[in-house]
Amino acid sequence: MATQQEATVLTLDAETVNALKHGINFKKNREDGKCYIIYKDNRGLRACKNQCKHQGGLFIEDMEDIDGNRTVRCTKHNWKLNVSSMEYVNPPDCFTQDELEVVWVNEGVQLVELSPPDPWNVDPKTPEELEVGEVTVTYLTHACMELKCGRKTMLFDPWLTGPAFARGWWLLHKPPEDSLERLCQADAIYISHMHSDHLSYPSLKTLSDRRPDVPIYVGDTSRPVFWYLRSSGVTLTNINVVPFGIWQNIDEHLRFMILMDGVHPEMDTCIIVEYKGHKILNTVDCTQPNGGQLPSAVDLMMSDFAGGASGFPMSFTGGKYTETWKAEFIKNERKKLLNYKAQLVKTLQPKIYCPFAGYFIEAHPSDRYIREINMKNSAEELNALTRKLNPSIKTWTPKPGSVLDLSLALKDPSSSMAITDPPPNTQLYMNKWEFDLYMDEINSVITDDIFKHKNWIQFYYRWADFKDYNLVVRVIETDEDFRPFPNGYDYFVDFLDLSFPGQRPERDHAYLEIKNRVGVMRYIVKNGLLWDSLYIGFQNRISRDPDMFHFRFWNHFQIKLPTKRPDWNLFLLQETSVPVQADSHR
Repeated sequence: MATQQEATVLTLDAETVNALKHGINFKKNREDGKCYIIYKDNRGLRACKNQCKHQGGLFIEDMEDIDGNRTVRCTKHNWKLNVSSMEYVNPPDCFTQDELEVVWVNEGVQLVELSPPDPWNVDPKTPEELEVGEVTVTYLTHACMELKCGRKTMLFDPWLTGPAFARGWWLLHKPPEDSLERLCQADAIYISHMHSDHLSYPSLKTLSDRRPDVPIYVGDTSRPVFWYLRSSGVTLTNINVVPFGIWQNIDEHLRFMILMDGVHPEMDTCIIVEYKGHKILNTVDCTQPNGGQLPSAVDLMMSDFAGGASGFPMSFTGGKYTETWKAEFIKNERKKLLNYKAQLVKTLQPKIYCPFAGYFIEAHPSDRYIREINMKNSAEELNALTRKLNPSIKTWTPKPGSVLDLSLALKDPSSSMAITDPPPNTQLYMNKWEFDLYMDEINSVITDDIFKHKNWIQFYYRWADFKDYNLVVRVIETDEDFRPFPNGYDYFVDFLDLSFPGQRPERDHAYLEIKNRVGVMRYIVKNGLLWDSLYIGFQNRISRDPDMFHFRFWNHFQIKLPTKRPDWNLFLLQETSVPVQADSHR
């Protein structure tokens, strides 16, 4: 990565420094409106941005702080930060807050941020005039865009067929009929991260059958994007893992640069594409792309918009999680996301803005409850707010198959010729999905020989290797309606010592009860997959005591599981080499 550089984000004069109270102080930079937290005690000052590392929410004073004005609470998800130690205390054992350097200057103070430089400014190109039709952007579906630049074509995040997150998400927009053909003819494919609405193995299976050597580019994340490729049955022979912040040349005019996410650097990325000096920024799903440092005045900016891509709070039950509470929470989160995206666009001032990467639906009949409660933002709403905040920015609400001609859009943003929509009779929305095809594949695992032996539970969780955390989880296998599955397993895992008690221990401990649809759970277990399909795919129901987020647990099972699947052949060999006792399901 590029070398860091220092930047002063806030300057306080001597009088202001002397007026700081012991404990927490909130200070705003009057020039850019950004807020910072300064903690004062007898040892001096510590400082950080007023921004939660989880989802970027703002902190306020924590009224429940009993430690003496040390703790702040995030307004978004109630995460708590002890500013005296810069450690998050709720949830515990997760992030530490990035500190700002406190530099004393003439009895005053400067808060200095160590930031990467703007790597896109390395080897700058002067924008050249574009011919009509030279650069076109075609929306296919969800996060998949086709970008034609001169003689070359790039595709972003091709989810074109099948479900995502096991069987929890389905495409809302119907891709153009030739989308898979476009995928197979691309000169380069960028895949932003490993979530299955971006890394779609059903789509890549078609690609591998027709053109396995197409160049695919991913960022050098700590969790490899294609960690599951060897086990997937998909054969792709030209995957390129590239470093962050370095230009990658496609030809003499076209280059791109992949940047990491500041909140999830282990998995999320975004991309800048440049052709003849014209920049296209695609932040995809990043919560804080490139740590919040992005190029301004790009020709085209694209980002997600919808929200609703989490099991929280839709899949939670008990306590405060009434239907009224969920509806109000989702409404507020939608509004926050809408405002955040619109303000980001206003700050970056792209010439054209396009919200995408949010067109999914919980289409399966069993997920009707989720579909009805999990209301999402619309691209039209976000574009309307964007135009209200800054009328000079041209907005594009894409339809499947619609094409933006960048040359025409830049020359005359009001031109009706800049965007070509599909014919009026084109089917834009999916009205049927291949449920049985994919459900049968998942549910076929239910009767696998592995699950005839109760010891699969110990074998699996020891493979997962999460322990030394005072959490007891009860897992219950269920049918489609989250009722106990006939002859299904119902078991406890104590992650303090990775034991498997018959009931909850008597000691004080945190507790989760997770009801998982049996087909999805066993499919994940057998294939050693991450638990995103359960959590983000709405395939479980969760209750917790106390009501707190266990970051270490979820982070491990959603990101840090071993990249090599469990050796079930070894397991079955061990089980069948000794007399098999009848299983005693709870």
